[in-house]
Amino acid sequence: MSHNYALEELNRETTFGGAGIEADDRDIPLIDMSNFAQRREEISEQLWQAATQIGFFQLTNHGISEQEISSAFSEAKRFFELPEATKAQFPRPKGVNAGWESRSQIRPSTGTKDQKESFQITRYHMENLWPSQQLLPFFQANTEYFEQRCWQLGMKVLSCFADKLGFDRDFFSNAHDPQSSDYQSTLRLLHYFPTQGVTEQGKVWRAGAHTDFDCLTLLFQHPGHGGLQVCPGKEADSKRWTNIPPLANVVTCNIGDMLMRWSDDKLVSNLHRVRQPKIDEYCGSRHSVAFFCQANKSQIIQGPEKRYQPISAEDFLNQRIQANFMDKER
Repeated sequence: MSHNYALEELNRETTFGGAGIEADDRDIPLIDMSNFAQRREEISEQLWQAATQIGFFQLTNHGISEQEISSAFSEAKRFFELPEATKAQFPRPKGVNAGWESRSQIRPSTGTKDQKESFQITRYHMENLWPSQQLLPFFQANTEYFEQRCWQLGMKVLSCFADKLGFDRDFFSNAHDPQSSDYQSTLRLLHYFPTQGVTEQGKVWRAGAHTDFDCLTLLFQHPGHGGLQVCPGKEADSKRWTNIPPLANVVTCNIGDMLMRWSDDKLVSNLHRVRQPKIDEYCGSRHSVAFFCQANKSQIIQGPEKRYQPISAEDFLNQRIQANFMDKER
C-alpha cells in the first residue's frame, strides 16, 4: 500500500481556503516535562493521547531556558533586519531545505504565496549560505547551538513514541543522527510580514492550511504574536479552527506526515495555518522559530505493522518539499 500525501493534502487543503469557523472550546494539551526520568511513563502516556487524538500539544518545563529561546529570537531578528539584497545572497537552493526564501511557498489550500520569509538551517547543506562573521557576528554559532538544544528535546519526545510503538528507545535518535552527513533535520527562523492596511480578511494568508511533512515539529512562538490555528482531521467537515496560544517559554509541538506514516497512522498529522490578524489585532511583524525533526536521508521509513511500503526519508521529504515551493526552474 502506498500513501500519496501530496494528493491527500491537496484534497484536504482545498476545502480550507476560506476562513472557516474559529472556536476556542477545544483544549490543546499542556504537558509538563519536569522530572522526566522519574515520570517517563506518565509523560509518555500524556504525549501519546495528545498525538493520537489531536496531533498538537504544548510542553512546559522542557529544559530549554528562557534565555536560550530569547537569544534564538534575537538572532532571527538580526538576520531579517538585513537589507533584502543582502539576504538574497543566501538563497534557498532548488530542492534543498536550507538558506533564505521569501514569499516562495505556495499552499494548495490558497494557491497564493505565504506572506512570510524564512531562513532554513540544515547541517551539511549550508555551504555559502551562512552570513559572514563580519556581517552577523556569532550568528552561525548561536543558531547551531539552539538547533542542538532543539534536537535534544525532539529526541526526548520521540523516545516516548518509540516506547509506545514497540521500537527501541533510541530508535528515533539513531534515525536522526546529527553526526551523519545525510542528517536533514532543520531549524527554521520565520518572519511573517506586517499586515497594516490589509483589509481583505480571509483572502490573504500568512501561511495557508497545511500539514507538516517531518516527524515532529517544535515551535517557539513570540508572546503576543498569535494567528496559529489547528483543525483536527476528524473535524474537517465542520471547518472548526482552534487558536494555539503564543505562550512564553512553551514549546508547541505537532506530528508530521513522516511520523504518521511511520506509526501506521496511529499518530495524527493535522492541518494548521497562520491566519492574517484582524484589523483590531496586532498587525506588526510576527516572528517564530521552528525545528523540524526529519530522519536522515538514508533512513527507511516503515511502521511496525508494515501498513505502507518502505520509503527513504530523502525521497519522502523531496516529494513534500517540491509540492510546497514554487521554483523558477519548474
